[in-house]
Amino acid sequence: MAASTAPPEQTLFVRKATGLVKGWSAFDAFIYAAMAINIVTLGFGYAFTTIAFIPRGALIAAVVLSGLFLIFEVLVWASMISVMPRAGGDYVWQTRVWGGAVGFVLTVTGWWFIIWHWIPIYGQVLAVEVIQPALTILGFTGTSPLHADWWAYSTTDGNGIFVSSMLAAAVSAGVVAVGMRWYARIQKWCFYGGMLGLLVVIALFLFHSQADFISAFNRGATDLYGAGPNAYQEQVAASKEAGASEYAAFASFPVKETLLLIPFLVFWNLWPNWGAAIYGEVRGASDFRKNVYAMGAALVFTTVLTIVTFAAMAHSMGWNFYGILSAGYWGYFVGSVSFMPYPGTLAAFFLDNALLQLVVILLLSLWFVGWAGNVFLSSTRMIFAASFDRILPEWAARVDERTGVPRNALLLMVIPSIPISAMYAYSTDFYTYTLDAVLVFGVAYLGTTLAAVVLPWRRPDLYNNSPIAKYTIFGIPMITVSGTAFALFLGYCLYKWFFDAAYFINNRQSLYYIIGLYGLAIAIYVISRVVRRRQGIDLTVVNREIPVE
Repeated sequence: MAASTAPPEQTLFVRKATGLVKGWSAFDAFIYAAMAINIVTLGFGYAFTTIAFIPRGALIAAVVLSGLFLIFEVLVWASMISVMPRAGGDYVWQTRVWGGAVGFVLTVTGWWFIIWHWIPIYGQVLAVEVIQPALTILGFTGTSPLHADWWAYSTTDGNGIFVSSMLAAAVSAGVVAVGMRWYARIQKWCFYGGMLGLLVVIALFLFHSQADFISAFNRGATDLYGAGPNAYQEQVAASKEAGASEYAAFASFPVKETLLLIPFLVFWNLWPNWGAAIYGEVRGASDFRKNVYAMGAALVFTTVLTIVTFAAMAHSMGWNFYGILSAGYWGYFVGSVSFMPYPGTLAAFFLDNALLQLVVILLLSLWFVGWAGNVFLSSTRMIFAASFDRILPEWAARVDERTGVPRNALLLMVIPSIPISAMYAYSTDFYTYTLDAVLVFGVAYLGTTLAAVVLPWRRPDLYNNSPIAKYTIFGIPMITVSGTAFALFLGYCLYKWFFDAAYFINNRQSLYYIIGLYGLAIAIYVISRVVRRRQGIDLTVVNREIPVE
């Protein structure tokens, strides 16, 4: 009887093992990383169009150069995964190297709070790359119900962007909720189907001449967007009048201007490590080489794919015209059209058949579906890990026995994203608060990078027993060398984002808002530490131990 009334054994973690299932292979991790560095959504949906802001920068050279720098990122994260292949990624590593306070504040802001603000960004991509082109092809324009323009971001009517944001959140939550094994299947289907669509686009550009493109553009701009019969010529003439018609040649490399493009481009390719938080569910994650292959192959693959796609586009439309369309889209001049220079739309102009045009857009839309899940998936594991460490409430670490999904952690991502999306859609000022969304990730990544630099000395017990201890460069740990190189690259980007107005990030209101998010993270940690101390739990001890998967 005495034994039956005894209090349960108090353990460091919520339970002895996480309960997560290793349901992914290294190839699944490769596809996840390739979807994170998404050429269609993040590349053509924003990053590549920034050539309009720095027209003398060489876009192709910037793609290659930034990819070379990001190899150091791959080496850092592949190393950290092999040392601590645990769910939570950056959170686990930073709390084990820097301690709970620093690690929790940096990662909870970067991997939880700021992700809520990415849902409207995903909603915008869904609108401009899928919904608007499809509705335009189907003839839902002008004053028709839910016409294409209704979905555009507007300071007077935010209904469209709010609905598209909710659709993006629903897609993401849906593919995460079915579990890792089904997620892997879904992203494979999307990857193969999306690649088919992109190969069709590349072929359409390759097998048509510039004269063919001009004719197709004039027809498509007239039939679908109501432009005049000479839309191509009018667009070029308007760009010349505005001084926005000349861009660096395809194979050029003006060093200074190209370097200035890179802080724009990393919005697209900074993410080969996006899956780090889920490597506790990847088989063989302690194998350093497998991690390099998964993330590094995704970085190389998307870089090469980008160059090939642009080369095909340059063949038929001319390299300058992409810059001209980008400048028109960003409002540098008023031309015959102002839509985003989305390759799917431009390639569809070659097809004088609405059904075939729609097929191209829908195939490319699979890039969005395969990408959408990652806005919530990795973050749920960060929340799960913090709950497993007892910093967050224990119910956030509960795992659905059937799917292996931490459903409560998923709800902590989905529910706050709804009011955030509403404020983004209906407030004339709130969108400016989200301008630092990438910067916050840069800060979180810097925390992990510096942790990697000092890992061999700050946690020699972990480093010396890891697979990467044998890798050195001139006697210096490889992880330290790679971390130092990537820290310099991140430092350059952060400096430009903080102090150069050309990147639209150093906004005072956004900075104050982000500081508030960091303040919220600090408050949660302080309250948790006080509560746990009263329960007899020392979070300092917890944050030095490695949980069992």
